Amino acid sequence: MANFVDYSHSSSDSGESDYSGKPQCLDFSYSMINSDTLSAKLETITSERGSHLHKANYYESMILQHNRLTTLPDSLIHFVNIKILNLSGNNLTFIPDLILELKNLTSLIAKNNRLEDGGIPKNFGVCKSLREVNFSGNNLTRFPEQLLELDGLRYLYVGGNQISMIPNTIGRLQRLKVLYLGGNCLTDIPAEVGQLARLQALVLAENQLQNIPSTIIQLKKLRTLLLHKNQLTTLPPQIVALKELMELSLRDNPLVVRFVRDLTYNPPTLLELAGRVIKSNCVPYNTWEIPQHLAAYLGSAHQCVNPKCQGVYFDSRVEHVKFVDFCGKYRIPLLQYLCSPNCTKNPVSSCCPVDSDSDEGRMKKVLLG
Repeated sequence: MANFVDYSHSSSDSGESDYSGKPQCLDFSYSMINSDTLSAKLETITSERGSHLHKANYYESMILQHNRLTTLPDSLIHFVNIKILNLSGNNLTFIPDLILELKNLTSLIAKNNRLEDGGIPKNFGVCKSLREVNFSGNNLTRFPEQLLELDGLRYLYVGGNQISMIPNTIGRLQRLKVLYLGGNCLTDIPAEVGQLARLQALVLAENQLQNIPSTIIQLKKLRTLLLHKNQLTTLPPQIVALKELMELSLRDNPLVVRFVRDLTYNPPTLLELAGRVIKSNCVPYNTWEIPQHLAAYLGSAHQCVNPKCQGVYFDSRVEHVKFVDFCGKYRIPLLQYLCSPNCTKNPVSSCCPVDSDSDEGRMKKVLLG
């Protein structure tokens, strides 16, 4: 039978383990052990003592992935300091209630098992220390609403199940940074997802979504939005206002690109119009002859990125998405800022340089793949 890897310090001359207080990892991964064998091994560890404490107290992580476990032994509750428990790749159909006794548990990873509806403890919400839960790749058909009681949760993965609906109380997870719902049977997403103000990554790929709620614009910190392999035909135009968004995946959708032309445009103010005339016509001025705030304003002009237009803009700009073929496989849209809707029709000549950021610095690359 395969031996587990015990990352502890070597034994001292007295025959007892020499523990220095550093966190220990108990690794049984890929050992092909069943639940009975695991029980025997854990009972052996709990019966040992190092100085005045049980040896089990020194472990802060336990890796049990890729074995033949169908349940967890009661002796697990003696490992009171466990923070990370990885149960991936076993044959678990339920999470036993003894998990609730692990008061320091911050990460529970149980992906690629056989967890079923009703297999999550009803009072799972008492595990307030949890920061990460991974139930992906199981047999769930309903979203486990007990998870909504984990108000300290940062990372939630429930992809690769058969979940058909997300409750509209999802907004209760106010500290959530990553929400992985890919590979389910979702046909819509509740508007309340927009209440997850700290969300940085939202994965909705490989579902049956036909639209996404416009409230997504409220996710000001969102950096990754994966929507590929759905049934999307449109996107809310407000999506381009997500300034932190760095990755948008849209491939394998019947998506029309009409939304990129339906962007709002705020007409320039009189101040901006005057500034554009000065910069575009190279009207000479000395910074000490005009108010300081006007000099700073004129110095903030940006060059229109359209190669056929030499116009400038300050605050009023047109957001334009240009689609470019990438290696003949994907079409990549680049978000660009133009000076006006008609800049391609009426190019403006310019004879003086404009202080602006580089073109690359003003673009966001959004991938369709």
